Amino acid sequence: MENNNNAGDTLHPPAAKHDGAAAQANPLSPTRHAKAEEDRKKEEAAASTPTSLEKLAQEIDQFVRRLKTDGNAHNFEIPDFAERYLDLVEEKIMKYDAGEGKPRWGEVSEEDSWLLNNANRFSKLMTLVTGNYPDHEPEKISGAQVSMMNRISSIHQRLMTYLEEDFRFLIEESRIPTELDPGGYNQNSIDTKGKQHMTASEQQQEVAQEQDGLEQDTNFPGYSEETIASLSKIASEMLFGGYESECCQVYIISRRNAFEEINQKLALEKISIDEMVTKVQWETMARDMIPAWINTLKQYAAVYFPGERKLTEAVFANNQAVAAGLFSSLSRGVVIQLLNFAEGAAMTKRAGEKLFKLLDMYESLCQVISNVARLFPDESVEEIKTEMNLAKSRLGEASIHIFCDLENQIKSETAKSAVPGGAVHPLTRYIMNYLSIAGDYKETLEQVFREHTKRDRSGSTSKNAEQKNEGSWDKETPSPFAKQTLRVMDLLDSSLEGKARLYKEVALSNFFMMNNGRYILQKIKSSKEMSKVMGDNWIRKKSSDLRNYHKNYQRETWNRVLQCLNHEGLTVNGKVHKPVLKERFKSFNSLFDEIHKTQSSWVVKDEQLQSELRVSISAVIIPAYRSFVARFAQTFDPGRQTEKYIKYQAEDIETYIDELFEGKPHQSIGKRRT
Repeated sequence: MENNNNAGDTLHPPAAKHDGAAAQANPLSPTRHAKAEEDRKKEEAAASTPTSLEKLAQEIDQFVRRLKTDGNAHNFEIPDFAERYLDLVEEKIMKYDAGEGKPRWGEVSEEDSWLLNNANRFSKLMTLVTGNYPDHEPEKISGAQVSMMNRISSIHQRLMTYLEEDFRFLIEESRIPTELDPGGYNQNSIDTKGKQHMTASEQQQEVAQEQDGLEQDTNFPGYSEETIASLSKIASEMLFGGYESECCQVYIISRRNAFEEINQKLALEKISIDEMVTKVQWETMARDMIPAWINTLKQYAAVYFPGERKLTEAVFANNQAVAAGLFSSLSRGVVIQLLNFAEGAAMTKRAGEKLFKLLDMYESLCQVISNVARLFPDESVEEIKTEMNLAKSRLGEASIHIFCDLENQIKSETAKSAVPGGAVHPLTRYIMNYLSIAGDYKETLEQVFREHTKRDRSGSTSKNAEQKNEGSWDKETPSPFAKQTLRVMDLLDSSLEGKARLYKEVALSNFFMMNNGRYILQKIKSSKEMSKVMGDNWIRKKSSDLRNYHKNYQRETWNRVLQCLNHEGLTVNGKVHKPVLKERFKSFNSLFDEIHKTQSSWVVKDEQLQSELRVSISAVIIPAYRSFVARFAQTFDPGRQTEKYIKYQAEDIETYIDELFEGKPHQSIGKRRT
């Protein structure tokens, strides 16, 4: 646009001169007389009318003010200078159209002001003109008045079209691309290993710090103050002029595209619930999509939604109701997309490995619901909170179903072959490692079970099992999650007892229970949170059970060895009965060789338990053997007879005991010595 305040001086057509000769030729003609009178009036009006666009605009403003003051005016006459004003405005618009066809907002500030001022002026004209010409009495409106009204409407529409183009140009082309961190939350917020040594308050503090850092580092929504001020001026005039729908549509489309750009940069795919359930592999979802979802959700809550609200409130500063509606519409669309993803994840086929990813999503929703809800206007806040809580419930219910399915996994493990060497059973490792990680989510699982457990949950254990559980339940942890965990542990114990009966040797059966029980206890004690869940009573009872299994193993294995070293029955009338002594040494050598060969292949991976077992065995056997040899060795003739029956020194016995429980079958001691 160009500033041409004197355009009216050159563009206004000259006034028609009065044709006196023609009038005299036929002075009786009423038509000619009327025309002459009209021409005379036009000449007088032209002589008294300002000719510059600026002066004409001032006159129009005065005319508008007078009409506005006289609110009851009807059928008023639009002054003749208004037509000249419209001519000059249209010529100005034609010059504006003659440009390159692109919005030129900001190139010349005077042109921007002219467009805004005239848009405002014509909006007022439209309001007053349409308001003072009654629609129910069209016969009272002359053709000239209709033509004038149509011209005002046409120019008003063209001015609003220019404002709309400028608004679109500013909001789309002036936005500074937002720099995003696609992995902003991936490492700390959703890494289960990182949770193991963090309390819930520490996790919340970490999230708050991450959000503060994001607010400081992210340039959003990416418009300069000058641009926002211009957008606000244009929006104000468009809304005042009755073009609210057009302005809002441009804003919504542009900002929706900006949000889509954010989603793409944050690696959040736009995918339907059906596609998630039927097409997407869980590995892909867990590795890529869920971390991206959590990252996106938290960044929206911390930065993008607050930023979008500030932007709408600034752009539509003169109409906060419109601003609230726009923000609600835009943000709700993004929220629904995020919630659809959460519901899709919750609806996928349930499996044990999915629990902790679903809990990560559940935690993320819990953290942002209140913050997001506060941003929405009162009329829509309840709806959005309902939607978010519904998605949270779906995740919670799916998590409960998966955790409770541990019962079925234990029940369905019906292997008929014993684990070699009495080792820790794979089921034990799986369940305990699962519960160990669950301990990192204790507070979340407590909340999930408390808020989302259904009374008549299918797949629950029998009444007898519940009564059994009540006997071992620490009353300090009477939560639904603790009850369910204890049910799982009771079932695991029962399953292990059944698997222990697969071993033919009683010693190995007890060894198996001791080995697995030790693994279970260590896993519980190594998790502060799971120790709280199980309670001190359970830990004491489990420790007592382990001591009993240990004693039973010792009795079944090493008591037989000790019987060989018993002094009773070896002397008759004060003399050693040599044949019996020989048989005792032979029995000891054979039995110890057999135990060494067999139990070297038994497996204890827990180094502490392995050491404790060896020490306890040595503490029983070595002193007894050393005493037996010291008491009866001189009975044999020195040389070959002694070597034949006393094959081992006490130090040899200790060395061989230290070879037990490595899971590696050793060659027979006797063969090694020959």
